[in-house]
Amino acid sequence: MKKRQKILKYALLRARRANERQLLMALGLVIGLLCGLAAGLLKLAIHFVQSHLVGAGESWFYLAYPALGMLLTALFVKYTVRDNISHGVTRVLYAISRKESKLPRHHTWTSIIASTLTIGLGGSVGAEAPIVLTGSAIGSNIGRYLRLNYKSITLLLACGAAGAVSGIFKAPIAGVIFTLEVLMIDITLTSVVPLLLSSVAATFVSYLLVGQNLEFAATSLQSFDMGNLPYYVLLGIFCGLLGLYFIRTTFFIEGQFAKIRRRSYRLLIGGTILALTIFLFPPLYGEGYGVITALLNNGSEQQVFQNSFLFQWLNGYGMLFVFLLLILIFKVVAMACTNGGGGVGGTFGPTLFMGGIGGFMVAKIINFVGIADLPIVNFTMVGMAGLMAAVMHSPLTAIFLIAEITGGYTLFVPLIVTSAVSYILINYFEPHSIYTKRLAQKGDLLTQNKDQVVLTLLRMQDFIEYDFNVLLVNGTLGDIVKIVSNTSRNAFPVVDNDNHLMGLVQLNDIRTDMFSVSKYKVFRVYDYMQSPPDVVLETDSMEKVVHKFEKSGAWNLPVVDTHNKYVGFVSKSKVLSAYREMLVKLNSE
Repeated sequence: MKKRQKILKYALLRARRANERQLLMALGLVIGLLCGLAAGLLKLAIHFVQSHLVGAGESWFYLAYPALGMLLTALFVKYTVRDNISHGVTRVLYAISRKESKLPRHHTWTSIIASTLTIGLGGSVGAEAPIVLTGSAIGSNIGRYLRLNYKSITLLLACGAAGAVSGIFKAPIAGVIFTLEVLMIDITLTSVVPLLLSSVAATFVSYLLVGQNLEFAATSLQSFDMGNLPYYVLLGIFCGLLGLYFIRTTFFIEGQFAKIRRRSYRLLIGGTILALTIFLFPPLYGEGYGVITALLNNGSEQQVFQNSFLFQWLNGYGMLFVFLLLILIFKVVAMACTNGGGGVGGTFGPTLFMGGIGGFMVAKIINFVGIADLPIVNFTMVGMAGLMAAVMHSPLTAIFLIAEITGGYTLFVPLIVTSAVSYILINYFEPHSIYTKRLAQKGDLLTQNKDQVVLTLLRMQDFIEYDFNVLLVNGTLGDIVKIVSNTSRNAFPVVDNDNHLMGLVQLNDIRTDMFSVSKYKVFRVYDYMQSPPDVVLETDSMEKVVHKFEKSGAWNLPVVDTHNKYVGFVSKSKVLSAYREMLVKLNSE
């Protein structure tokens, strides 16, 4: 009888799991269709805004449009969204690690409007990060509506991200790899099926809305020559160093903007710098994809220098390469000022733009010196992958995405070589990508390490105990005894009159004197006080907390704020218990 019940229970469990898999596959398909629609609408909206404005043709218009776009975006975010919607990919990663993969509903549409205003009117950023946030929010909210568990919601969020990348680029393979490599989703082989369905569905819808043409159709590619392999290695080194400049300059400039409290000042400064850079370097207007497309088709620099009076001045002095270098330098400045000043956009597009320009420049210089006769279009395409591998720390995504959006499948070898060299070099200087660096600094980054995943999902605030009785440093032994008689605790925090933590008093420290009434007014709290074995900041990550417990050997540690004011205690046993529960939950889902 018991054996029959076990068999029946096992069969029911298998059936329920099979139904869940079917449901997730169906939802992956639906999410892909919605993400493809969102991606197609975003591209059409940006194109509509640009086609009705850029046609004005006068250079001085570049001074007005980008600042206007940032202003409209800032007003939309402040009065309609009332939430931070910048840095879309980072926001998705944060939701996975700290918000149980739950994203607010407004993310399903607000990023589309904000990025259309920013990019359409000239903001020097990309549309990919906003659409990733949009797609992820679509998947997350569908999972929340159906009351699915954390793991299923995370998978649907990943389906949204994969569908978004696939839809915006019409690159289904890259969409799946992006989710696995950049979002670092820990999924099983069976979970890949919903991702594939979402990516294919999104690509199909994108085909219907914007056509089947490749994003950057490279019609002038040449076959791979093994003799050029050393130059692709050189290009990888260049892309790695350029990626280092990209990441550090972006963080520095955006950090400076973050110090400016008034939005109006940020908008004014950002808009002014952006307008001037675009006025001097017209290719920095918007995403700059038209320039890359031109380079991939004929390898001519004319499109890069179009409408630039600065180049006409420099050209007289033979300063072709100086102009290209200035474009690489100021593209990062323009992008950081767009986001820092109040615009909404991503770093995906600028990475492709700079990588293409960088590959073009490297090939041009080598050919000019006469060392070799390199195919410029090939290096332009491979440079896009090289810089993406460095900035995003995603060599696989870079390789397959560039191959898909250019049709350059015959150049897999140089794509792999350049991307690998670039990735290895950037890792020496920057262990985290531009998306994960902010989260890693705060301890909010989810990784593939199971122990670290569990610790990241635990929140420090949930473990602080506030019911410890506090002693004043100038109090008497009698005060200590009075408190001890009304509590079961063995440790007592000692504070001054401003609530600053001074030390701890342990029950064992007063045990020999607590029954001597004659000593109650003679001895003071500071006579029994000891320094704590360690102190936990309320802003510490759980990984730091566990390390402090291991280092100190204590079972309870006091918690203070950044001003050393006492907050409470955290218990090692409580942390370990929650750790075990979370580990069981992750393994069972």
